[in-house]
Amino acid sequence: MNSQDVILGLLARQPLSGYEIKQKFEMPLSFFFDASFGTIYPTLAKLEAQGHIMKESVIQEGRPNKNVYSLTDSGRAQFQSFLESPIERDVFRSDFLVRMFFSEFLDTDTQADWIRDEIRKTEEGGSHLQQMRQLVTEDMSPARTICLDIGYELNAAKTRTLKDALRRITDTTE
Repeated sequence: MNSQDVILGLLARQPLSGYEIKQKFEMPLSFFFDASFGTIYPTLAKLEAQGHIMKESVIQEGRPNKNVYSLTDSGRAQFQSFLESPIERDVFRSDFLVRMFFSEFLDTDTQADWIRDEIRKTEEGGSHLQQMRQLVTEDMSPARTICLDIGYELNAAKTRTLKDALRRITDTTE
């Protein structure tokens, strides 16, 4: 899976501008895939050069023209090929966990501060996911609901684990 596959999937639903694609990467995709404008626009150019998407310039009054991208038949076939390919193993990267792995070289106060900060960020993410779960409507596909539920449960487990870790670290330093 790469950004091309995800962009083709987004465009399979409906034509989108680059800005709208970025918004989709920010929510709800950000919990399991991320891409910046620096990735999105070169990927769109590549997909267009490959003939998988086409660009239409939409004139906007009082604003710059907007490019809207849509799938071609070739793009639909490419996306279908991705969907039918074997599922790859999940890849997880975390700056926080890499630093915690090496935090034996730091004092426990710094470790505790990092954990507190990560708890705060994780709880904010959990609140956002909870709001999304409350907005789930009957017209949301079961597959998309599964993604939301997994994100919520993973976030809740991370919060519990971090709070337990904080208790262990602070109990040993007092």
